[in-house]
Amino acid sequence: MPSCTLARYSTVNIRTLNLPVASLHRLPDQLRPNLRLVFVGTAASTRSAELGHYYAHPGNRFWRAIHEAGITPRRYQPGEFASLIELGIGFTDLCKTGAGMDHQIAAEAIDVSGFRAKIENYRPRTIAFTSKKAASLFYGRPSAAIALGRQTREESWPEVFVLPSPSGAASGHWTLEPWRGLAAWIAA
Repeated sequence: MPSCTLARYSTVNIRTLNLPVASLHRLPDQLRPNLRLVFVGTAASTRSAELGHYYAHPGNRFWRAIHEAGITPRRYQPGEFASLIELGIGFTDLCKTGAGMDHQIAAEAIDVSGFRAKIENYRPRTIAFTSKKAASLFYGRPSAAIALGRQTREESWPEVFVLPSPSGAASGHWTLEPWRGLAAWIAA
């Protein structure tokens, strides 16, 4: 697979490189020690991988949700994701080598142990899975067995929230309430 180090920079439009989406490496983690919140997805969407921005598809509610819930002071755009680190907010995915809808991501590409190592290294106060699917992969349980909202805390692990997917493909299950619960928790 060709390497694409330029994909690390949020201003690069991958389409101009004339590479197929399948050859993309990943979106960069936006992590540093002691963040107040890290959002965790399953994998980058095809659009996010193409643009090099988290939650970049126009139908994705993520940026509107974090503002309307009170997590951010204004509505940010996908291309501004790197600036949220200054607000104590980071980003990562369970799969850093694939792109597409959750059902398109190969099971072997999901790296739960790598994710755990990152979280243990950076020690954020709270992590928020941006879908029940991501949480189910982490916990090793079916999505139906995962409740939205704050989860039972594991010893020496950050607080964990599970949020409804902001993807337009998951509109039938959308509610802002768990996002508001997360906002209240991180503001406390």
